[in-house]
Amino acid sequence: MGTIINDRIDVRISKEQKEFVKYASEISGFKNLSEFIIYCINKQANEIILENNLILKSLEDKRVFVDAILNPPQPNSKLKRAQLNYKKFIEQNASSDSEIS
Repeated sequence: MGTIINDRIDVRISKEQKEFVKYASEISGFKNLSEFIIYCINKQANEIILENNLILKSLEDKRVFVDAILNPPQPNSKLKRAQLNYKKFIEQNASSDSEIS
């Protein structure tokens, strides 16, 4: 049977922070502070990953999204027409608003 190797993370926090976290660990029923910290970081990491994957599921999705932001395509004729229609709409509503006031 292979040997289990535990990796280590060292974190420096104030005495007050440690006591605060230790108290939360005790009232939550964890055996020790390390168990509580591991539980909390795993829970938070899972939430971050799930939230991140809700919108962009794969690395390819993320790549396409970032590429579209950094290198937007040129507007096509439909988009240009929509922009003109929008400008006309705004101008018409601005003039009708000034007639009402």
